[in-house]
Amino acid sequence: MGDILVGACSWTDRMLVASGWYPRGRRDAEGRLRHYASRLPVVEVDSGYYALPRRRNSELWVERTPDGFRFDVKAFSLLTGHPTRPQALPADLRDRPVDGALLDEVWGRFAEAVEPLRTAGRLGAVLFQFPPWFAPGAPAERTLEECARRTAGWPLAVEFRHPAWWEAGRAEDTLALLSALDATAVGVDMAQGLTGSLPPVAPVSRPALAVVRFHGRSRAWGRGGKEDRFRHDYDAAELAAWVPRLRRAAQRTDELHVLFNNCCADAAVRAAETMRGLLARPCR
Repeated sequence: MGDILVGACSWTDRMLVASGWYPRGRRDAEGRLRHYASRLPVVEVDSGYYALPRRRNSELWVERTPDGFRFDVKAFSLLTGHPTRPQALPADLRDRPVDGALLDEVWGRFAEAVEPLRTAGRLGAVLFQFPPWFAPGAPAERTLEECARRTAGWPLAVEFRHPAWWEAGRAEDTLALLSALDATAVGVDMAQGLTGSLPPVAPVSRPALAVVRFHGRSRAWGRGGKEDRFRHDYDAAELAAWVPRLRRAAQRTDELHVLFNNCCADAAVRAAETMRGLLARPCR
């Protein structure tokens, strides 16, 4: 069975910092990361979606975490087809038109920023979360092929938010497509019965890495503010129901990342610690 690493989708979320999870004396930037890494073995850098990451930050993250710790870096919004405000770009790029030249520059800067993590063995995955309108079809497949070309040599992970990718009759084709691109398919847990609900599966498309992200089960998914969309406290029964599914996935891959995105106060880190305890119990 592969290693199962469980963590949260941020260690700097303002509500987490205000929750009291970080002890006194460890609430500065260095102290927070060192404390987090002493409790959990993987974290997602969600800030990479909102602004291009910086190489210096990656160097500091390597210095402040132990060998074996993993960072899953979320790709910048412009690289996944999301609307991107000019203010999210570095100042010298804000007045440029969004064309091939700008995309080349953004790709290059993103790669430069995450390189210290990759070199140090800390880069767990680069997560490309595509928007809800990214539906199956030839244009989407061309985009995925271009993404795989641009990220050659990276641990590429792909999360779809259009439910058609995982519906009955297409799921096997989706797995085959991602496998051919050497990309990790990302499974999710979320509220069911909504228009955009994805099924609770833990797909494995490549033997090196699998990823499952827990978004919470808020009925406000897809609308409202961030806290409304992700507000959910997982109870032990909800988490325990996932344990057999996660163990089956881990049997087919070298490493499985389980990441909690229910980022309200300390709900994500508490759920991660509970899940680690459940997975540590002997199999029945």
